[in-house]
Amino acid sequence: MAEKILLTGGAGYIGSHTYVALIDAGYEVTILDNFTNANRSVVDRLEQLTGKPVSIAEADIRDATTLAGLFAEHQFDAVVHFAALKAVGESVERPLDYFDVNISGLINLLRVMDAAGCRRIVFSSSATVYGVPDETPTPETAEFRAMNPYGQTKISGEQILNQLVAADERWKVGILRYFNPAGAHDSALIGEDPRDIPNNLMPYIAKVAAGELAELQVFGDDYDTPDGTGVRDYIHVVDLAKGHVLSLAALLGEGQGHLVNLGTGEGHSVLEVVSAYKRASNRDVPYRITERRAGDVPVYVARADKAEEVLGFRTEHTLDQMCASSWKWITGPHSQEDPGPEGNA
Repeated sequence: MAEKILLTGGAGYIGSHTYVALIDAGYEVTILDNFTNANRSVVDRLEQLTGKPVSIAEADIRDATTLAGLFAEHQFDAVVHFAALKAVGESVERPLDYFDVNISGLINLLRVMDAAGCRRIVFSSSATVYGVPDETPTPETAEFRAMNPYGQTKISGEQILNQLVAADERWKVGILRYFNPAGAHDSALIGEDPRDIPNNLMPYIAKVAAGELAELQVFGDDYDTPDGTGVRDYIHVVDLAKGHVLSLAALLGEGQGHLVNLGTGEGHSVLEVVSAYKRASNRDVPYRITERRAGDVPVYVARADKAEEVLGFRTEHTLDQMCASSWKWITGPHSQEDPGPEGNA
């Protein structure tokens, strides 16, 4: 019998790709999403992609009554938890909302899980917890540095889970800190396409290539890097989704809790990404060099060996493949749709 998984935030960018990976791996999955950061049309596209009806509950992670009802109905074996607010800049403007959704929502979920006897959870964390690290590639042992409320919520979430495990050995937790997700599913049915000005580099470049934005601002070209622009670790979202499946398998199989970075261990500069996107799209990507941003670091790359050692996780996709899949998605049939609140599918 297939193991049953609750996927919170499963209609979002990373969540939807993880849904496909979980279905492909043979799990029975129910999505919980309030569609704050996702388009409802993603449900139809997931059905088209997997060939199966999608089990979905439209509700907020803070709704304990609905959550308890879902656990009673489905008898979940584990949870993969994405549901959270995620924009760094917005978190500075609305810190209480971020603490409420990301921390109170997690606590509410854990209480319902505990009452239902479901004590296995994969937690979506972030390299944001490292702030400005002293060491790069950055290992999991790097100290916490909260640079904004969003980062603080991820630190708090990890601490809550670790203290829960320390108090009750029945809990098994996988904490995944990922760096810069990019790209889209090769089907071009799901991907990342924000309605407003994107926070992340690749969707911003995509909108410039598509003519929706005039130019890319490159924040600084005088760093100690090969071309002077900032270097980051970009991981294909399909590889990232695979990491969540491997994490879940470790929790359900050996009951092995873990904390790992999910990244490639290799960095690419802003101008390298621009060049790769130009190749993928066969379009120009105008850019303008501006002043450095406060808090930016020259190089931000994952030390990625622990994920391979613990989970057998290795990335498979290149930067060129990330850019090609992004362009295929951004110019696909979905581009004619109303993108919804933020357009992340």
